[in-house]
Amino acid sequence: MIFIINHDFLTLVAIAEYLKPVGRRRAKNGRKPCLPPGPSGLPILGNLLELDHARHDPQHKFLLDLRRYGEMATMHLGSKTWVFLNSNRVVSEIIAKRGSVTNTRSPMPISSGIVSRDGRSLVLPQEHWLERRRVMHSLLSGSALRQYGEWQELESTQMMAEYVFKPGQWYRHHYRYANSVIHRIVLGERLVKSTRELEELQNIVTIFVGSIGSSVIDWFPDLAKLPRFLQFWRRPWAALGEWNYNVYRSWWLPVKKKVEEGTAPPSFARDVLLHEDTKFVGSDQDAMYLAMQIIEAGSDTTREALNIMVMAALEYPEAFSKARAEVDRVCGVAENARLPVLSDMDNLGYICAMSKEILRWRPIFVVTPDHTSTRDIEFEGYYFPAGTGFVINEIAVGQECEHPEMFYPERWLDGHETDIVKGLWQFGGGRRICVGYRLAQRSLFLNIARLVQCVDFKPNGPYNSKILNLESTNEPFPVKASIRSKAYENLILTEAEKAGVLEDAKLKRETLSS
Repeated sequence: MIFIINHDFLTLVAIAEYLKPVGRRRAKNGRKPCLPPGPSGLPILGNLLELDHARHDPQHKFLLDLRRYGEMATMHLGSKTWVFLNSNRVVSEIIAKRGSVTNTRSPMPISSGIVSRDGRSLVLPQEHWLERRRVMHSLLSGSALRQYGEWQELESTQMMAEYVFKPGQWYRHHYRYANSVIHRIVLGERLVKSTRELEELQNIVTIFVGSIGSSVIDWFPDLAKLPRFLQFWRRPWAALGEWNYNVYRSWWLPVKKKVEEGTAPPSFARDVLLHEDTKFVGSDQDAMYLAMQIIEAGSDTTREALNIMVMAALEYPEAFSKARAEVDRVCGVAENARLPVLSDMDNLGYICAMSKEILRWRPIFVVTPDHTSTRDIEFEGYYFPAGTGFVINEIAVGQECEHPEMFYPERWLDGHETDIVKGLWQFGGGRRICVGYRLAQRSLFLNIARLVQCVDFKPNGPYNSKILNLESTNEPFPVKASIRSKAYENLILTEAEKAGVLEDAKLKRETLSS
């Protein structure tokens, strides 16, 4: 009996030691970690329950409260240790200056493995991410941005015409614009998907984001090494992964067929992923997941940011008025007005500042994916063993300013207005910064300038200014959108006709009404 009790006790001790978080183990050289303070947490689970609650709190009380521990706060999350970076200074030191050793990700067997079939580079470790990163750099070339700019202006013109015909569907126009631009860049053709197909892709994004860290297996990734017959959790996640895969294939296969037949228009898929000169070493499935994740990221974040702009217009109409005055000065008024274009960026500094303030004021990502260290790091008296994850606490960093609750674009009028990543970490940082940030900046600038110029936004019912960006099938918050005057309606329709998108906008109106 004593032997059995001792054996069980030793077994529990062994399991606890096996599941011990990185920050509570000795480094490979035998040295003990020395970490910043943080909330104590529970045995084994650590701070998992607190983090889960924080994910669903629109007030972000827990993330803001981490500042009481200083510029960094340590949280043990299952067998992982994450250090939350609470100031611009330490983000710059750890993520940017030490990016060569903080650019991998910790394993996520559910969200990255089963749900994404190890295909989404956002959550892939360094060794699987580098090749995808290499081919994605073509999205940032100057010639590519010029070509994309033409498409962005065309799709934006259609979006403005859709506002004329169906202003009540403003949030859907944002999503159609964002998806159309990135769809054409990646797959080569203007978007002809049905409302159902767009909603399906949007739901995939929502489910993927929601899956990150929602399973305890992602926090105890060594459990995924158990024999398959013991992995009782696999079936529902595998079903989601299969559905995700099939939706992706329905978008990808027609494009691949046209590339093989030589009938495909220019695109990232044709000219990079499937082009022999690029020598992309991934499989066809890798190419499909890479293409579709770019579409997901490029469409979802842009539509969310535009929705935040509308909320800012409701909450801070004086900033909206200042922005309109700037656009009127550069682009004319009423019958003498023209629509803003991308070449106006250098002359519309307040609009550029507004883009940055939108992302600071209501950050789309409240925390960024972890930047896990590949080597031990010593920093200001602390010792972080390899495997420690560093996470940008976007809420705390974004509030490191005067009157952070205010929407105040003037705080960005510092000579760096046109550099959207200067002082802002919403696109990540270091070597894993989002490769499409310049593309996103241009979309935000163009559409904010045009919406500011042509559309009035008013509340259309009660709302909570911190709850927004629901799925594209539901209005994020009640808004009455109306065109500024008949002169601007005529301007929009004339430009839409010139661009050849007026009939598409009318068709969109009929589809939304049915």
